Amino acid sequence: MNKKWTTADLPRLDGKLALVTGANRGLGFEISTALATAGATVVMACRDTAKATAACQRLRQQVPKARVEPVTLDLASLASVRRFSEAFRARFASLDLLCNNASAIMVPLQKTADGFEMHIGTNHLGHFALTGLLMEILRAAPAARIVNTASIAHRLTPGLDLDDPHFANKPYKEMDAYGKSKLAALLYTFELDRRLRASGSRITAAAAHPGYSATNLDLGSLFMRISTRLFAQAPAMGALPALYAATAHEVQGGDYLGPGGFKELKGHPARANARAEAKDPALATRLWNWSEQLTGVRYLDS
Repeated sequence: MNKKWTTADLPRLDGKLALVTGANRGLGFEISTALATAGATVVMACRDTAKATAACQRLRQQVPKARVEPVTLDLASLASVRRFSEAFRARFASLDLLCNNASAIMVPLQKTADGFEMHIGTNHLGHFALTGLLMEILRAAPAARIVNTASIAHRLTPGLDLDDPHFANKPYKEMDAYGKSKLAALLYTFELDRRLRASGSRITAAAAHPGYSATNLDLGSLFMRISTRLFAQAPAMGALPALYAATAHEVQGGDYLGPGGFKELKGHPARANARAEAKDPALATRLWNWSEQLTGVRYLDS
């Protein structure tokens, strides 16, 4: 990975089907645009139907021959995830790329439709359920890939607390909740990779983070918003690690990619560093069992 990898290095993806969550803005829109430019058919899944439609129109203006379509998916509702998955499986026989990009980012304390804290409910449980419900058509593809979105914020939390995951008995801090959800995303990715390998599956599961990217300019304190505008890298750069994880031939299951610059804040794709807790198999197994219990989704043989 000595070369500064860009979207110019994307392989052709003609005939491939990709599903990108949170595709109407920021990283999701950049990922969708790059995949469509490379020839993939991209299903742009968004919580808001009107915004999904507008995003597809905007993408087609940039890439006139793009094969993209909007769909409605609210990851903060397991009922929505199930409706979407049933419709998707009925329409498509296989899925080549699942990019679990959508994220709740440092929102005030609130609950999903199923009563989960919003960060863990959206960023982990929603995508855990979605991926499990689509596993059959992922297995049907020749060499499918699953790319989960992590964050350097996973290092900024004291740790994952599965005894009180919804902050019922401890003070709520937005960054802590966000970091916990991204630690869960990494634990889930590495455990999914272990299970896929054990089953002999051809599916590759990897994770990527965007570094410090200007994708949510209206979040955080005034100082943080100003810093983001002044110092963060553009969303197109932040999307590169996910695109690399999704398409580069040398990517293997369990890989974790991020920007290669100072403290992984900016730069071209490189290997990223995960905290030791993210690689703890015992904690990952506990998280997996907890996730199956809360979502009602069991992967069976991955």
